[in-house]
Formats: sequence, structure tokens, C-alpha cells
Amino acid sequence: MAPNLRQLFIQRAARLQGRPALTAPSWETLSWGAWRNRVEGVALGVMAMEPPPTALFSRTGSPWDWTLEVAAACAGIPWDASAPALDPAILGGPRFNDENGRPAYHDREDHLDAATPFEGPLSQGDLLRKFQRWNGLLGWDHDTVLKLPLSVLDTPPARAALWNALYAGAHTILLEETKDEPPTTGLFARFRKAPPPAWNPSAFDGFWD
Repeated sequence: MAPNLRQLFIQRAARLQGRPALTAPSWETLSWGAWRNRVEGVALGVMAMEPPPTALFSRTGSPWDWTLEVAAACAGIPWDASAPALDPAILGGPRFNDENGRPAYHDREDHLDAATPFEGPLSQGDLLRKFQRWNGLLGWDHDTVLKLPLSVLDTPPARAALWNALYAGAHTILLEETKDEPPTTGLFARFRKAPPPAWNPSAFDGFWD
């Protein structure tokens, strides 16, 4: 088992570098290698802050929220809803991929371990142990595709699903909600492709307990 979430993420990105990691509106599909670069670009922007933040949080309703959460874990910074709003320039703007943050980001790696705080009372080691148990229940692997509406991105079940997908090396697809298409009838109804199964948050009941 990886000793912390940063090592988990690095291992998945190295092993699955060319496979799809994340698809999101306006981002198209990022491979695991490209997804790692995007996460680390945010982490560099964060670590270039003076001083670096002691907690992070984002609720923009965009894929940058998930990107920042992974970047925070990789930098050993707890996720906390009471944290001050982050400068939007770090999330894909002029402070994204700030090279001034690289030394601090790399230095931080030596201080990460299983006891590194993740969120509230949970440590990174606690989360990794949860992943092991839930992966056995879910049966997810790098062929799994997780589809989530962007509107639920900040909910506990969706966050649990996102982290379990990362652990499994799965492909996550973030979707903008659209109105349901009217049912197809008549001769061609049986040829219509079945819609993907709806997001089921109850599958992650108890994950954060």
C-alpha cells in the first residue's frame, strides 16, 4: 500500500500514464500523465503562496474543485470547508503552475506519511485503509468508468466515489446535467442505446464514518 495519497497518485499516474483519467466539460479527456500535470500545476501555485495555506477548500462547481482536493492531499494540506477562498488565478489562471512553488512542493514530500491530516479527524493513512476495504466491495479497476454530474461534486458520496476511482485507476467522467431525451418509440426504439446508469450516492453510505 502507498504510504500517503501523494505516492498513490504518483504510482497510478506512472502505471496508467497513457490511459484516460478524467473527462470534464471544456477539458476533453486527460490521460493520467496529463491529469498529474494539472494537479501538480495547482499544487505549485498553492505552494508559491506566502505563506503556504494551512487548509484548502473550493466550491466552484467546476472540475477545478476536484483538482484542488487532490493537489491539497499531494501537498499535505488538510481539506477544510472553513478555509479562506483560494485565489482563482491558481486554478488555471496566471498563478497556475507557478515555478516559485516547486521547491516547497518537493520539500513537502519528505514530510508526508500515513499520519498526515486529510480532513477533520481522518489522516491520509485512514483514507488509504478505507480504499482497500471499499475496493474489495466495489470491484473497481482501471477499466471502470465513473460518471458523475458536476452538480454533486462537493457532496460526501461523490467525493468518496472520486477518491475510490483514483485508488482504482478508473476513468472519471464529469457531466453537465442535461434534460432527459424523450423516449424513442416505434420501429427504431430497440436500436436506441441504453442510457448510462444513474448516479447512485447510496453506494457510498458510511464511507466517511
